Amino acid sequence: MELADRLGIDYAWEVEHHFLEEYSHSSAPEVFLAACSQRTRRIRLGHGIVLMPPKYNHPARVAERIATLDLVSDGRVDWGTGESSSRIELEGFNIDYMQKREMWMEAVREAAKMMVAEPYPGYQGQYFSMPPRNVVPKPLQKPHPPLWLACSNRETIRLAARLGMGALTFAFVDPSEAKYWVDEYYNTFKQECEPIGQAVNPNVAMVTGFMCHESSEVALARGMEGFRFFGYALMHYYITGTHVPGRFNIWEDFKKNSTPDTWGGPTGGIGNPDEVRANLEKFEEMGVDQVIFIQQGGRNRHEHICEALELFAARVLPDFKERDEKRRQRKQEELGPYIERAMEKVPKIDRLDPVPPVESYPVLLQKMGLEVTEATIGKKLAGSVSGAVS
Repeated sequence: MELADRLGIDYAWEVEHHFLEEYSHSSAPEVFLAACSQRTRRIRLGHGIVLMPPKYNHPARVAERIATLDLVSDGRVDWGTGESSSRIELEGFNIDYMQKREMWMEAVREAAKMMVAEPYPGYQGQYFSMPPRNVVPKPLQKPHPPLWLACSNRETIRLAARLGMGALTFAFVDPSEAKYWVDEYYNTFKQECEPIGQAVNPNVAMVTGFMCHESSEVALARGMEGFRFFGYALMHYYITGTHVPGRFNIWEDFKKNSTPDTWGGPTGGIGNPDEVRANLEKFEEMGVDQVIFIQQGGRNRHEHICEALELFAARVLPDFKERDEKRRQRKQEELGPYIERAMEKVPKIDRLDPVPPVESYPVLLQKMGLEVTEATIGKKLAGSVSGAVS
């Protein structure tokens, strides 16, 4: 992360997953990103993503954590969101697969309001409820950090566009297919956007493998195995596998069913500098705003990843940096009127007047006509108050 920051890489994304052995052990990304915020100065720190159904993370806790991270990082946070579709995660937290989308929408909408409202007016919902509270701290970026949605297909791409969110497309598509995704996203954004948050973030990011080396053969040998294992483990948990927690070895299963001659040639960010540049230019031509590199899959070595990043930064990145500002300006000019129109539709936040007071427990006990002493307050609270305020 420190190296990427020094080299001028724009974003680092950290996932949230639970119980996905060998595939992802990143169950507390807010801790990792907070540590990174103190050892970097420029790189943006992306939650890629926060699992938003309230049984994973209460919306108020999400708002607090995102805002705190935004403050300690000096406003460098991007707020990616998602819901997961793996049975091992959803049922581990007693989440109904058929209701997870509604849970996600409710939580994202309300957490965004919590970062803005003073106080948050409260909410009585289907999947969580909360009384009026002023959720603090507030983020440095106003109204809140940029919102993204994890997308795995064209349906979720369109959903992200309709809701004014960036699309984090965790699907491996080639540039020609990427064009259809990008066009569909921006056409939907222009015609149908009704933001779920208090701001819009029209962007499309796509994921690919990464390993850059002067020798194409070395890049393939170092990079393709880890990239293929990442995809294999993903399929195991989400589509094809039967997992025995703490017992099943995905790596051994991968080695039995995968050989180098099935991995293919240079692709995405895997290859020599000229090959990587050519591949990324195709994504650029198709309108992709950001390419995210999967680097740490399988047996990829730390020193090889660092060497690859340094070569990429020296030989490939400058070409894209040179064009980036003009690309952003053109995009802003094109989307400006649509963004303005979308911002007229942001969810309204009710203003409380008056704001209901919240008495401390001793004050509440006194109002109930109960004796308040240091010796009895615990017992009184456990009995009378729990029944009175439940």
